[in-house]
Amino acid sequence: MSTSKKHKFKAEVQQLLDILIHSLYSDKEVFLRELVSNAADALEKVRFQQASGARVHDPDLELAISITADEEARTITIADTGVGMSREELVENLGMIAHSGSKAFLQQLSEAKEKGEDPKAGASLIGRFGVGFYSTFMVAEKVTVETRSADPDGSSWRWTSAGDGTYQTEAIDDDLPRGTRIVVSLTEEQSEFARQSTIAAIVKRYSNFVSFPINLNGERLNTVEAIWARVARGIKAAEYEEFYKLIGHDFEAPMYRLHFSADAPLAIRALLFVPKRNFEAPGTSRGETQVHLYSRKILIDSEPKELLPEWMRFVKGVVDSEDLPLSLARESMQDSALMAKLKTVISKRFTRMLLDKAKKDAEQYDEFFKTFGRFIKEGVVSDSVNKESLGKLLRFESSTIEAGKTTSFAEYVSRLPDEGTEICYISAPNREAAEGSPYYEAFKAKSREVLFFYDAWDEFVADHLMEFDGKRIIAAEKAEIEVDAPAEKDGERLSEGEGDELTRWIKEILGENVNEVRVSKRLVDSPAVIVDGDKFMTASMRRMMRSMNPDGGGPPDKFDLEINPGHNMIVQLNKKRADDPDLAAKVTEQIYDNCRAAAGLLEDPRAMIRRMNELLERTLSARN
Repeated sequence: MSTSKKHKFKAEVQQLLDILIHSLYSDKEVFLRELVSNAADALEKVRFQQASGARVHDPDLELAISITADEEARTITIADTGVGMSREELVENLGMIAHSGSKAFLQQLSEAKEKGEDPKAGASLIGRFGVGFYSTFMVAEKVTVETRSADPDGSSWRWTSAGDGTYQTEAIDDDLPRGTRIVVSLTEEQSEFARQSTIAAIVKRYSNFVSFPINLNGERLNTVEAIWARVARGIKAAEYEEFYKLIGHDFEAPMYRLHFSADAPLAIRALLFVPKRNFEAPGTSRGETQVHLYSRKILIDSEPKELLPEWMRFVKGVVDSEDLPLSLARESMQDSALMAKLKTVISKRFTRMLLDKAKKDAEQYDEFFKTFGRFIKEGVVSDSVNKESLGKLLRFESSTIEAGKTTSFAEYVSRLPDEGTEICYISAPNREAAEGSPYYEAFKAKSREVLFFYDAWDEFVADHLMEFDGKRIIAAEKAEIEVDAPAEKDGERLSEGEGDELTRWIKEILGENVNEVRVSKRLVDSPAVIVDGDKFMTASMRRMMRSMNPDGGGPPDKFDLEINPGHNMIVQLNKKRADDPDLAAKVTEQIYDNCRAAAGLLEDPRAMIRRMNELLERTLSARN
């Protein structure tokens, strides 16, 4: 009597098949990933049974996956020596979309652990059987499944469907080897998937780290071990280096590596590397994340956008989590909150690793910061979770440390006097410019430390951080610092009254071009300096904003002018305003423009140049 029986799919399968085939997956090649994943799943199950002492059919069979490609016949055959299925399991697993045999197995495994059983096999289940399997119909005109259960008393069965809403099951007279064999008969349009080179490329991309051998037409494909799943202390440095060069596409060894596993709040295995070079060239577009996301050694996403904060895009490596709740397709995440937890755990561990490296080997960390410091600064601004920790990783040159060496905010604070409440900095293109800045003069005179910011974004980063260890981070030009006036000598310093009169006169000359004019208590060698009248703005911040908005649109200039009552130019200006007010006015305008030029805030120098030429001409004429 014939055992062949025709069935209709349950749960409005035809409608669901249309969704699976036409809408669920963005790339048809993932069908092969799903079939390999299901095969690995079946192998894990039979390994668990054997480890638990259960009797299985063909106990000596090697646990492996074999793929056979027949380009002429347009078929792909994927066979495994796993747990196989009975007729009832065929109907249950393949007759109802979204039924997962792996879910039931995970429940079984959980119950086994509760009883005190802890077999080494069985935990690595990918398990979405009943959904991923149907992705096969994206490329197939017919799918045939032949299977033999691991039950020693089981039998062999065949399942066939053309994806038309029905399937057929029938008994196979011959007793097959344990496991499942799936024959995918490709449509003519999808015949490319029968090419050996195409199959090899797909398997190596998605399934290269599956624990079981995957053979294509007799040749082993997955020869690289998923070392992130091993215990770190058993892995040699050479193994790490070889693995990094493979996944990082780099010929150099990495600078740093981080290998860790965690069980709470998520089950994570991560292996991250920091290259020796920055592959994101200045002026180019931002690179994509270079850390691949796996679930139980199966690639889920090679560029997961939500896995890491954007500032970590220079990091390369692998993250594998068993806790990822995937949508029907493995391509997208259902639980964004869970992904946020994953991001937090990984970024915190990585930041902690950098802090440890900086403490243990400051010289090597300096090399890291020279290469990747811009990413750390970006993180301070964009990553609220790690902002404080990333602030500890910033490095700058300092007025108290030799050129080329750097220091941290923490080290700066440790050198502050007990009454110190501020971390002060000067923004300049280089050290020579910083040490020649009028804003530095008072600090130098009082032997107070100042950090030197050379990057245009440093001040923006510091402003975002605001403080460190309870100390305000402020620009030197905003700091409340005074130098003691030297003992007065006749004709060399303005009196308090003369200073007040001169500042009022200068304000009249400059008019609306200047916000306020006052006698400075910070200048030593410079005749004058401008200070931004906006307490939240500095000269370097205005420069940056202008570079971002070359057509204008930024806040209006509001500069204060401070004059040095002890500078000979200011003393002579005070005398000249009575003898030659026209010349004194031009000199005053020139001094103001000189200060704006020194601060990098003189947009159009033409008027200043004409005035300077006129002053030079008058000087030469007077000498003749």
